[in-house]
Amino acid sequence: MGSSSYTEDDFSTSAFDPSTFSVQELVKLAAPDFSIPQPFVRINQQPPSLSVTTPLPPTIDLSRLLLEDDHQNLELHKLHSTCQDWGIFQLVNHGVSSSLLEKLKHEVEEFYRLPLEEKLKYKIGERGWEGYGRRMRADGKYDWVDTLNIITNPLHRRSPHVFPQLRPPLRSTMECYLSELQKLATKLIGFMGKALKIKEKEMMELFDDGLQAVKMAYYPPCPHPESVMGLIPHSDMTLLTILHQLNGVDGLEIKKNGLWFPFNVNPDAFVVNVGDIFEIFSNGVYHSVEHKVTCNKERERITVTFNLSPNFEAEVGPSSSLINAGNLPLFRRVGMKDYFKQFSTLKVYGKKYLDYMRIQPSENGD
Repeated sequence: MGSSSYTEDDFSTSAFDPSTFSVQELVKLAAPDFSIPQPFVRINQQPPSLSVTTPLPPTIDLSRLLLEDDHQNLELHKLHSTCQDWGIFQLVNHGVSSSLLEKLKHEVEEFYRLPLEEKLKYKIGERGWEGYGRRMRADGKYDWVDTLNIITNPLHRRSPHVFPQLRPPLRSTMECYLSELQKLATKLIGFMGKALKIKEKEMMELFDDGLQAVKMAYYPPCPHPESVMGLIPHSDMTLLTILHQLNGVDGLEIKKNGLWFPFNVNPDAFVVNVGDIFEIFSNGVYHSVEHKVTCNKERERITVTFNLSPNFEAEVGPSSSLINAGNLPLFRRVGMKDYFKQFSTLKVYGKKYLDYMRIQPSENGD
């Protein structure tokens, strides 16, 4: 990658090496209207709906949830119905300072300004998930994005070659951000449990010292955005995801009633979405949202995503508070390790893994 430009030979089946390739670098060095390399080309994508009245989920105000009056009750009801009907919402007045978010934006942008050789010091291992780069999808294709994936909790699971080796300004800023997001996630999960009428102890045990991960994502501009995907259609396999869109460039799309709709992000909001584990835990009361990322023709999009899941010793299954003779479990129960292992083995897209976890009528004795 030390050459001044990419050639067609760089993308032949034999020559293309995803472990040392950067989409950002390609866009920087290639001619303005270059051909999309075949490993990234995806055809027959379902376009967004052209409906004049694009549906949007309600915005949730954390400051109202924190009040101890009728305003809290109203906001809690809105949170509950939004998680049921949408599985995604924008969160305002979230309590994370604008100065910290500005610092985070600066440090993430600085990371992506580093020479490729510097970023490749953190490259994903042969069989790993953590690090800089990309993994091939089951269809043999790659997403139009350069990511840095980091496991941040439990501390003993942090890869020694990624988080501890980040440049000190980025590492310390990320530590502050993670501390704030952990507190925010605790509040949100507490309110969601309250709305579901799940015992607080059971709710807190679900994610106590749970698996937490951060993904920094850089989606370069693309001359033919209809030919690529920034992120393929999927629902998050996690408990909860909190996304911060750093630079005001949209690209997120969500699926509702079989149609795709653009999701325009409020610059002062976080985007929070229910993960598959939460849909399972709520026994289908809440719904994880299927979503994808499209690319912009002229501008890059930069995001930081915080993912929260139960700890590795926990079980993934419906809450015992919700199961009774009149409300049978809709999903099977498995250990967290097996949950992740099965997901990696099946390599499914959309919400198919959630369907795999669903109990068939014959399993309930019907």
